[in-house]
Amino acid sequence: MLDDLTLREVFHFRVSLLGAITMITLSFLLLIVLLSVLIVYTPVRNILPGYSASLREQLIYESARVDSLQADLSVQRQYLDVIKQLTAGDIETDSVQSLDSLQRVERAQIQEQQRNDVTELFKEQYEQKERDRLMLYDNTGSRTVSQFCRPVRGAIMQSASPEKEQYAVVVRTAKNENVLSIARGHIIMEERAEDNTFTIVVQHASLMSVYRHVSKTLKTPGTQVEAGEAIGMMDGSKDLELEIWESGTFINPEEVIVW
Repeated sequence: MLDDLTLREVFHFRVSLLGAITMITLSFLLLIVLLSVLIVYTPVRNILPGYSASLREQLIYESARVDSLQADLSVQRQYLDVIKQLTAGDIETDSVQSLDSLQRVERAQIQEQQRNDVTELFKEQYEQKERDRLMLYDNTGSRTVSQFCRPVRGAIMQSASPEKEQYAVVVRTAKNENVLSIARGHIIMEERAEDNTFTIVVQHASLMSVYRHVSKTLKTPGTQVEAGEAIGMMDGSKDLELEIWESGTFINPEEVIVW
């Protein structure tokens, strides 16, 4: 390069074929590095094929998180509103329904909607029997039959039939259901059967109650129990069989117990 006024050389450089190739190669590599940085660290990558799917998944995930946070904030807001009302004395403590209670109500409503026809039939039968057995009398009419506690919650699958030598009422129960003593008395026997279930016999003065296929016993022989006290548990694999005897005479449990 020459100065226009003095025509003196100011700057000069020599370009060879190897130098030109080297400069072009370095420029190309620098361009590749700049484009890579632009794609990786800027939103430009979202317009390239393959990146839009991951962006959509991330948007869906973040949207779900926002909905969850909004639900949590709503619950916290309700909780704080209740606390403010309690502090101000606007409502009484006993009238506050906790968040757990609200969840239980929601679960109960869902279960109510999911009940099937079998459950409805059982409920109708249970209510009918309860109405019909408010006052119970024996077959002879000579004496009033005592009304005992219900030994377990469940549905009667088979009634007692003395003419067929079937003296027990078969009751189907849910899992982990307690077996209750029908009246006050003493446990006089607990015996393990071949199917690994227990038979419990309770003496109530002149009466005796027998509970068969009990999965687990909760009392020991000789223990005094009150009416409605748990003496065993059912695991749901077997049906409870209940017999009631008075001085060797069979008493139908369905006639003296409100199921």
